[in-house]
Amino acid sequence: MMASDFIINVSEADFEYEVLAYSQQAPVVVDFWAEWCAPCRTLGPLLERLAQEGQGSFRLAKVNVDDNPNLALRYGVHGIPAVKAFRDGKMVAEFTGVQPEPRLREFLRALAPSKSDLALEKGHSLLAMHQSLQAETAFRAVIKEFPENPVAQLGLAKSLLLQGESQESSQILSRFPASREYAAAQTLLPLSLALSDLDQDRLKDDDPLDPAFNQALRLVKRGNIEAAMDGLLDILRENKHYADGRARLTLVALLELFGENNPVTRQYRAELASVLF
Repeated sequence: MMASDFIINVSEADFEYEVLAYSQQAPVVVDFWAEWCAPCRTLGPLLERLAQEGQGSFRLAKVNVDDNPNLALRYGVHGIPAVKAFRDGKMVAEFTGVQPEPRLREFLRALAPSKSDLALEKGHSLLAMHQSLQAETAFRAVIKEFPENPVAQLGLAKSLLLQGESQESSQILSRFPASREYAAAQTLLPLSLALSDLDQDRLKDDDPLDPAFNQALRLVKRGNIEAAMDGLLDILRENKHYADGRARLTLVALLELFGENNPVTRQYRAELASVLF
């Protein structure tokens, strides 16, 4: 990839200015590479794509070690590709060898959150405050730019479920991509499908506990989630295996909506454990 505002080739002559001085205003990631290095041909394009995606959240400076041996010696480069990050004129992080993209993103996020990272953080903060409509807006902004981002997709699904919306949340969760967020998506899916049954008038009324379960879903639709969880706990006290575990799975999904750090989650998870075990 050709040099751009976010990607530059650096030499011994301009390293002080283009890396050390520039790092006073934005992080600089230095990629030490060489033409003959096969792993460099894997890592280099990935770093370049992430630099373009970051739109200035960091600068990528590429150093050819064959042309600039003194820089390699100065920064202790013993193997390539070697990546070293600078901030405020100092080296603050480094790694050697090819890294998978998720680990690269974590490395870069620790240096400087991108606009999408900040939008995701905003969305999660809004979710924690149960401001689901505003959270939905934040997550949709990320998805508009990065449609396959699983963190944003999961956040959007949670925002929709907190509003009692079942159709789009079911579509997101049913087709969720393989990722670290996949397990959480599968945890939420039973709730989404149950709300879909409510919306499409497919609720059952065969079991004596069905009306209580249906009422719990209506409470979720109205945003009264703690009351819904109380209702589900009452069902489980009557029958731990109600509807092949549907009440339990729905309650676990509601706990996933609240998040592990919420005191409400800890309280209801303890109550669920006492009922089941």
